[in-house]
Amino acid sequence: MRIVVGMSGGVDSAVSALLLKKAGYDVLGVFMKNWEEKDEDGVCTSEGDWKDVQHVCELIDIPYYSVNFAREYWDRVFTLFLSEYKAGRTPNPDVLCNREIKFKAFLDFAMQLGAEKIATGHFVRTDDQGRLIKGVDPNKEQSYFLYMLHQAQLKKAVFPVGGMTKAEVRQIALDAGLPVAKKKDSTGICFIGERQFKPFLKQYLPAQPGDMVTPEGEIVGRHDGLMYYTLGQRRGLGIGGHGDGRSYFVVDKDLQNNRLIVAQGEDHPLLYSRGAVIEQLTWIDAPAETQKHYGVKTRYRQPDQGAVIEKMGDNEAIVTFDERQRAVTPGQSLVVYDRDICLGGGIIREAIR
Repeated sequence: MRIVVGMSGGVDSAVSALLLKKAGYDVLGVFMKNWEEKDEDGVCTSEGDWKDVQHVCELIDIPYYSVNFAREYWDRVFTLFLSEYKAGRTPNPDVLCNREIKFKAFLDFAMQLGAEKIATGHFVRTDDQGRLIKGVDPNKEQSYFLYMLHQAQLKKAVFPVGGMTKAEVRQIALDAGLPVAKKKDSTGICFIGERQFKPFLKQYLPAQPGDMVTPEGEIVGRHDGLMYYTLGQRRGLGIGGHGDGRSYFVVDKDLQNNRLIVAQGEDHPLLYSRGAVIEQLTWIDAPAETQKHYGVKTRYRQPDQGAVIEKMGDNEAIVTFDERQRAVTPGQSLVVYDRDICLGGGIIREAIR
């Protein structure tokens, strides 16, 4: 069986390719280039990763290719990323990137190469029914980012490291002498990389400064543009000498008047929501019953939170939390779980306070 591995230049995809090669599969490595920009030193930020991919593939003796999906990434992911920020929401481009690039454009490319399946280094698992199951390492588990996939895509994908811990993956890489064994994990925007976010966004969207105000309307500072802030944010507000001395947090955005609403105290009531309205629903395995109790995440790395899902229609639902949740942010994904099985989810349209 031919399996094409999406090689990022990191240790997880490298070990995925190694394990599949050892298992006797016909393995090909493919590096996806999806962003053309160079950094401040004039160096293409993907060049180092591509060199690592070449080195790894030559070491484990598999053929490798580079494919450019920059246009697809711009059209299908980045334009939506910008429009969401322009609308005052906080999008998660990694989720859309997985649906549109890694498991659509890349999957189609792999099929053209004669592959029966693709593989990536995601820390998730699947079963024969095409269900998405959490990875075993709770610190690296990534099903939150793959909830927009469908069973047809998942049935064509394998995740060799999903049943391992990150420590086990690094040890396999060390034992095999892979040059990326100790390479730091990437934490930047999908395919764009790690960079200062505010200057990056300013290149594409004009900043509109405005007032920072308390819920009572007192002006306590100035913001650089609503798109640069997210609910629950404390750092970077630059507010001093006001109120009772406690830190200020972003609790809301007044888009109509271009005002950032801030309040003192990390437990301010406006930071908490009893539910959320979600839209753009995607179900891998749709919830079987209205009003059934599920686990949900409103952000990555959050432990599952108990909630009831009430289906309102084909494309929106109301989620009511067992306990009030902090900083439920429009534009982010709310992902639904039945224990270890990821059922799907939607985009948060509004928090219910």
